[in-house]
Amino acid sequence: MKAKNKRLVTLTSLLIIFFVGCITIFNNLKNNLVFFFSPSEVTKKESITDQKIRVGGMVKKNSVVKEIVQEKEKKIQKISFVITDFKEEIFVFYKGILPDLFQEGQGVVVEGVLINNFEINAETVLAKHDENYMPPELDFLNTSKKEN
Repeated sequence: MKAKNKRLVTLTSLLIIFFVGCITIFNNLKNNLVFFFSPSEVTKKESITDQKIRVGGMVKKNSVVKEIVQEKEKKIQKISFVITDFKEEIFVFYKGILPDLFQEGQGVVVEGVLINNFEINAETVLAKHDENYMPPELDFLNTSKKEN
């Protein structure tokens, strides 16, 4: 074989290996993607039920309902609340312990599976806070300065 043909064969085989590797990586990543939606987008979509998604919005005031249920000899907190983007609302059902920053009127992101376009069965709840967040341990310093 001539040197020119060897280079061509080497370059072609390297490109084939590169493309096979890229296809493999993208197929594996496709299975792990979790999309983020607002409540308005979720209610308009038709084909996202039974997919794992994230929904973000504000927790509607006076919508949090907590109850303790007995499952497999353990007491588990069962929480339901409403996420809104001030246009549409999604009902969220969650079993477990909520994050410390979770409260009504605060931003939240839930990850789970849609039951239908208006209800989600959450596996994870992530609470968001603004840039002015102060841990409770240090908040007493801030309140004493405001009083003076």
